[in-house]
Amino acid sequence: MRLDLHVHSTASDGRVSPGDVVRRAVSGRLDVIALADHDTTAGIDEARATAEVLARSGGRSVEVVSAIEVSTTGHGEELHFLGYFVDPSHPSITSHAVRAKSVRSERMKEMVRRLDAQGVPVTFEEVLSAAGPDRQALARPHLAQALVDGGHAASTVEAFDRFIGNAQEAFVPTGLLSPTRGIELIVGAGGIPVWAHPPHWMLDELIDSFVEAGLRGLEIYRPKNSASLIMKLESAARSRGLLVTGGSDWHGPDSGNLGDFWVTSEEVSGLLEAGGI
Repeated sequence: MRLDLHVHSTASDGRVSPGDVVRRAVSGRLDVIALADHDTTAGIDEARATAEVLARSGGRSVEVVSAIEVSTTGHGEELHFLGYFVDPSHPSITSHAVRAKSVRSERMKEMVRRLDAQGVPVTFEEVLSAAGPDRQALARPHLAQALVDGGHAASTVEAFDRFIGNAQEAFVPTGLLSPTRGIELIVGAGGIPVWAHPPHWMLDELIDSFVEAGLRGLEIYRPKNSASLIMKLESAARSRGLLVTGGSDWHGPDSGNLGDFWVTSEEVSGLLEAGGI
């Protein structure tokens, strides 16, 4: 079985709709995907409905795991936690999504102001246009695309490197939740909290406090993770009895084809068992 447990759609900062994510997953011969949009589960129903239509048609389909990527700010960093098997309509999740939409909008306006002060004229309306009508919350990839569209950067990667990366002057933290509160949000919605792309330089310092807060896993297998980093993360997970996961963090065709990267059911068997798959 081929799985990608970290995929985004236009419900947050992905480039294709939840339904199209499912169709591309089928084309990429994936068996299971986790739709893990930033701070919202708004795309889950559409993704599952598309998967059901494909299954009824007698063709290949894909199982959609309900997930969310919760943004937190703490210890001087943006830290993200994946929540697997959350109830997408849980009141705490829906209220978080409403607050996230507002907070992210104000954050984006401040980043636009900071860019303008640096002589990089991009408007909030241009960011909204780059985000498209389906988005539920604004994120930096939307601003990066607006910078590309405005001729200020040759690519979204360059936009991050020059203007809006964590170390750049225009960067503004999301400021939604502390890491502990983010973990608790996922647990309260019936989910399994997993530290997404954990920064290796913070792992030893923070992991035990996160486990105490309810953390149950580490995202280990990613396209660009080196063998040495994978070994370090596996050791940290094994020594604490944590689950391991993996995914491409796919945002759209610019990242390649969905299905180019996958993990096996054997690699993430603990998570699948915990989620009843």
